[in-house]
Amino acid sequence: MPALGFGVFRLSPAECERCVLDAIEVGYRSIDTAQDYKNEEGVGAAITKCGIPRDQLFITTKVWISNAGEQRAALSIDDSLRKLRTDYVDLLLVHEPYGDCYGTYRAMEKAYQAGKARAIGLSNFYSVRFIDIAEHMDVKPVVLQLETHVFAQQRAMRALIRDYGTQLMAWGPLAQGRHGFFENETLKAIGAKYGKTNAQVALNWLVSQDIMPVPKTSHKGRMASNLDIFDFELSSEDIEAIGRLDQGETLINDFNNDTDLAQMFLGLKPWP
Repeated sequence: MPALGFGVFRLSPAECERCVLDAIEVGYRSIDTAQDYKNEEGVGAAITKCGIPRDQLFITTKVWISNAGEQRAALSIDDSLRKLRTDYVDLLLVHEPYGDCYGTYRAMEKAYQAGKARAIGLSNFYSVRFIDIAEHMDVKPVVLQLETHVFAQQRAMRALIRDYGTQLMAWGPLAQGRHGFFENETLKAIGAKYGKTNAQVALNWLVSQDIMPVPKTSHKGRMASNLDIFDFELSSEDIEAIGRLDQGETLINDFNNDTDLAQMFLGLKPWP
């Protein structure tokens, strides 16, 4: 799995195709999509047109709540492969911890055994939900995708999943610009030493912690900038300073304690 990926959260299919083609052109080889993003067709069109052999690309997609359960998930996986124009995905995740996650995971295990997915895992599963899947399913989650950035460093979850050999993948690695991310003085001061931006420092920090970020942008210049993070190494002092930025909680979604969030995902309440 490449150390840095490209996310396509909620890009329209046409814009997604253009963005993925741009991302591949500037050097990305890992693309992260999902059924709920409604742009798997755009990713499929791009990977078909890009000229890069399929085995040099790492494609991730996720099974959505409306497709939960073994039978529905199995059908949806085949539909995702059709939209992505590929015989397999490199990584297949349960997108959210709602609905019949166990049936969904069993369908994913069968997809893995059939060669339709080369690895399977989870997204947005915390502590007890992660442990329950990891302990009771035949195939351990290879990847767990969580909101992870300098303000939400996921220390407890990193320690937990390490015992299962599970890799952490970071969505929202730039905190979606929240909490004054782009104006943060700690990141600015560190970046000034290396001639790097706040975003580049934050992405470098994630990679240094063995966390795979998947930043999203529709601007080709920012795609290139986000990828330009492998020519400097943070000092131990830099890493300690970034460690002090941790708020100890997520900023975007709280899957542990937010009842309103759960009800919105399950269609019991409208989205604001």
